[in-house]
Amino acid sequence: MGRLAGKAILITGAASGIGRASALLFAKEGAKLVVMDRAKEIEDTAAMVRDAGGEAVALSGDAGVEADVKKAVDTVVSTYGGVQGVFANAGVSGGMIPLWEQTPDYWAEILRINLIGPFLAIKHAAPLMAKAGKGAIVCTASVAGIRSGAGGSPYSASKAGVINLVTTACQQLAGSGVRVNAICPGLIETGMTKPIFENARSRGTIDRVGQLNPLKRGGVPDEIANAALFLLSDEASYVNGHAIVVDGGLSSSHPIVIPTKK
Repeated sequence: MGRLAGKAILITGAASGIGRASALLFAKEGAKLVVMDRAKEIEDTAAMVRDAGGEAVALSGDAGVEADVKKAVDTVVSTYGGVQGVFANAGVSGGMIPLWEQTPDYWAEILRINLIGPFLAIKHAAPLMAKAGKGAIVCTASVAGIRSGAGGSPYSASKAGVINLVTTACQQLAGSGVRVNAICPGLIETGMTKPIFENARSRGTIDRVGQLNPLKRGGVPDEIANAALFLLSDEASYVNGHAIVVDGGLSSSHPIVIPTKK
């Protein structure tokens, strides 16, 4: 029996990176999946799950559009008979445009996907879970939501909002049996951070990526997927309203450069 056996789970932002790694891991652990993304590669993710012996339905949709999120939740229920978990993972970085060059529309688009998206997932999935008396929702936040230095202003603000969202949502759902938590990844090699890693490789400085955290390296999507697996599983049955940081220790200190011991 897998750690997610018997659970039907929705994953948003599953076309690549953390979302795809999570889909493959969750299916391996027995989950039945609906995976959603606005990128066409979402079909590839579902195919990879099925090729590995799992069950997955792919949906094209925008995590920040209410109709798309409702359709995704409804698809989980109509396909598998209920929804036991949601990983609201979809997000965009928005780049590093200087604050004084940013526009309200730029802010609104990042907040729409990164913060309103998780809210919509909670809004539409939590009542169904509450009726069943049990369920788990995990939202992708970021270390950028904890303090400055890991992203642009609107991205960081959106992720700080996600951290606060899970604390308020779990209180709103008190007594329902539904848990809501967040994960705060550090520097993970995904499509969003691809330019950072590619530039470092082209300059021959890949060994310096992640140098500010005690593990002295960047992370990989599987390391975030493992954290999401735990939070969605019954092993985390008493973890609620928290933001779990997975960043190699970066946020444990004000970053300084420490020479590596030889």
